[in-house]
Amino acid sequence: MKVAHSRIIRRAGLAGSLGLATLMLSGCSINNSVLRFGWPEGVTPQATRMRELWTWSVIAALVMGVIVWGLTFWTVVFHRKKADSPEFPKQFGYNVPLELSYTAAPFVIIAVLFYFTVVVQNYVFEKVDNPDVVVDVTAYQWNWKFGYRTVDKDQQNALTDTAREEPLHEAAEKAKERTVEDGGRGPIHGKDANDLSYLHYDQIETVGSSHEIPVLVLPTERIIQFDIASADVIHAFWVPEFLFKRDVNPNPKENHSDNTFQITKIEHEGAFVGRCAEMCGTFHAMMNFEVRAVTPEKFNTYISLRKGGKTNAEALAGIGESPVATTTTPFTSVRTAREATYDDQK
Repeated sequence: MKVAHSRIIRRAGLAGSLGLATLMLSGCSINNSVLRFGWPEGVTPQATRMRELWTWSVIAALVMGVIVWGLTFWTVVFHRKKADSPEFPKQFGYNVPLELSYTAAPFVIIAVLFYFTVVVQNYVFEKVDNPDVVVDVTAYQWNWKFGYRTVDKDQQNALTDTAREEPLHEAAEKAKERTVEDGGRGPIHGKDANDLSYLHYDQIETVGSSHEIPVLVLPTERIIQFDIASADVIHAFWVPEFLFKRDVNPNPKENHSDNTFQITKIEHEGAFVGRCAEMCGTFHAMMNFEVRAVTPEKFNTYISLRKGGKTNAEALAGIGESPVATTTTPFTSVRTAREATYDDQK
């Protein structure tokens, strides 16, 4: 009987090992549709690190699952009470080494997961001085405005539109004086609700409308910084291929939020859909945009065309790109349809 039991255990162990090996070797790279476990393929180094953390976390969970399932079935099969025996199976209560083991194991697992999560999180949040491109992202009900504050790291803030920003700062100073006169009271931590001095304006901007989905043109192989802000309520900047979203808060300083993040590079050309991922009102579902990644050479040409007075669509056509968004289907920018029609449901 013991020989038969040992044979069953060996076969079960072999089957589990083969299953795990099949999973691990299902592709030459860890980046394949099986080992991504449902996550999309990212286009930035930050996305790659997050996907790898997800993959190894799921693999670790599956390994622990196999161990737990194996121990459970082993207990059920080999330690069940025999119908013709008056004796109970061997009991393990008050087994101090065993209890210490299964108490310590979860803490070790949590510590390991916590360590690698912090490592990846720090990498994702890491920022460098003088990024190649700085983009101002302004969310508002219910669309987006994109502007280029910097397109050359040696010319910081070269494209700032001071003519539009200075009045905001002047209004903010007057609002601050009124707040002081009122005893420091204000609707936003002592700050006037009309103070929009945290918003940025640039000489080259792309503004979405009810008839046009905004296309944000970015270069590949360049460090890009996003300065995000909301002109009204909380929104969220989400490009699925970046594999994470960032909340866009109004008054970021007062809301204790970091409104700046960077990506090391976009790894290849392409069009990537962007969405608002925070319920922000009636037309939240129509609040879409597109990231168009082009080569640095095309990007420089695009910026030159925009400086020359071309619209975003004209500049895109000038570098051989589609002048309109190509990835937001079936979502549109139309703000009139509030209910699905019969044709939409077919």
